[in-house]
Amino acid sequence: MTVKTEKELADAVNRNEDTIEIEGDLAKKTVRIKATGTVAWAVAIGSIGIVFYGVIATLGTGGAATPVAGIAAAAGSSAALSVLGAAATTAAVSMAVSVRSLGVLKKLRGNYKITSTSDNKVTLKRC
Repeated sequence: MTVKTEKELADAVNRNEDTIEIEGDLAKKTVRIKATGTVAWAVAIGSIGIVFYGVIATLGTGGAATPVAGIAAAAGSSAALSVLGAAATTAAVSMAVSVRSLGVLKKLRGNYKITSTSDNKVTLKRC
């Protein structure tokens, strides 16, 4: 399956697709997420979780929690930004929000390996 957006990637990972080809800028972001070491990832996922739950709270209230979510996002994203960079952090949050689960990031990191890379394409295989 070929994907180009964070939502498409999150959906493919959630469906346990055996092979996922990622094209465009998302390919580089995915490599960054996958290449992050275990300790650094623990810091990043904690930070991503704060942002994720802030966004989910905002969605659940029809926007009434926007000020709270904004504060959580600002406070929570700094660790992820320093570990992953802005593009990969944004991609990770977008993936989690699109399927309303942080588990998709755990599945991406733990259940898939990169089998090939090129300038604008990465192929993942489920382990």
